[in-house]
Amino acid sequence: MPSEKLVVVGGSLAGIRAVEAVRKSGHVGPLALVGAEEHLPYDRPPLSKAYLDSGDNPEAPQFRTEEYLRDELGVDLRLGMRATALDPARKVVHTEDGEIGYHTLVIATGAHARSIPSADGLAGVHTLRTLDDAEAIRAGLDAGARTVIVGAGFIGSEVASAARKRGLPVTVLEALSVPLVRSIGEDMGRACARLHHDHGTDLRCRVKVTSLEGANGHVTGVVLDDGSRVDADLVVIGVGVRPATDWLKGSGVRLHDDGGVLCDATLNTGIEGVYAAGDVVHWPNPLFDDDMRLEHWTNAAEQGALAAKNALNPGEAKPSATVPYFWSDWYDSRIQFVGVPKADEIRVVSEETGDDRFLALYRRGDHIGGAITIDRPTQIMKYRRMIAKRAPWKEALAYAGVPA
Repeated sequence: MPSEKLVVVGGSLAGIRAVEAVRKSGHVGPLALVGAEEHLPYDRPPLSKAYLDSGDNPEAPQFRTEEYLRDELGVDLRLGMRATALDPARKVVHTEDGEIGYHTLVIATGAHARSIPSADGLAGVHTLRTLDDAEAIRAGLDAGARTVIVGAGFIGSEVASAARKRGLPVTVLEALSVPLVRSIGEDMGRACARLHHDHGTDLRCRVKVTSLEGANGHVTGVVLDDGSRVDADLVVIGVGVRPATDWLKGSGVRLHDDGGVLCDATLNTGIEGVYAAGDVVHWPNPLFDDDMRLEHWTNAAEQGALAAKNALNPGEAKPSATVPYFWSDWYDSRIQFVGVPKADEIRVVSEETGDDRFLALYRRGDHIGGAITIDRPTQIMKYRRMIAKRAPWKEALAYAGVPA
């Protein structure tokens, strides 16, 4: 109904795509966007990439201006307003500043970065999830900090890359045998490890942080489980995220063990008029017959738009059927992944062809289910299209130039 009020909770990529999509689809009713941060909605990927580079102070990577959102889209912006509870019976979102009523609701509150217990209260120790986090890390790099990264995942590795571009000493600490082994496999993990080594980063795998040390309230070092110590002026913790859903407890919205919102294929939460999108969502992806929760830019963008349109027109709701895609910039290389890492076989094609640019394909049954590349930007989207149409494994190998 055009008169229905749609409320989007979360000033994230999913949130901004939700409000834009419903206006483009013709919705003229009241529209509110509630965000916990005071900043206008902004793009997160640059925060661990170009935003950390040396030079003049960068501009915040905002998606849209306040004038565009308020005046052109007619969005009631409620920024700096954290949601604290949901009452579906009354159709009310409780916030720190009062109640907001809704007819339909999209939950797009994203995720919080995880930390470690000994980080509490020490200056110079940061996670990287928000614009404020990025500004603090950039300030440390500007000061020439000896940098230690806890976790060799994508965010931590991008921060390491930014530090090395400045010529700063960087140590990356990883508990696993190689970076990202659980996400992309051992061969690809070794390829990522080589990128670190080739650019002078001190990557230490199979080590665990036992504590952080400090003096005068500022971090001075990281203590490892083997008793060794790494000096540090700046510590960045990149050990994953947890969905920002504490405010939904007791609401009747079903939550996964990891805190994500359990949805059906159309992103409905099981409560009438309440949908979810982005990092918070667990949903059955019909392309893979798997339950998924993705922390990817493309997924948040696609689901934000879809959830809002489904919420306003549930009779014609469409499923969220997407091929996951993410990218990460390490040093002077771009890593790209499409599909899912769960596979019956992982074939490192670049070793067979003798190409220095890494390419591995992931087989699920008789079809291609995933692909990962380093510095092959023109190829990766072809593989994404193959996965979407469930192309045979032989077709994927033929495109890569190797025999089946």
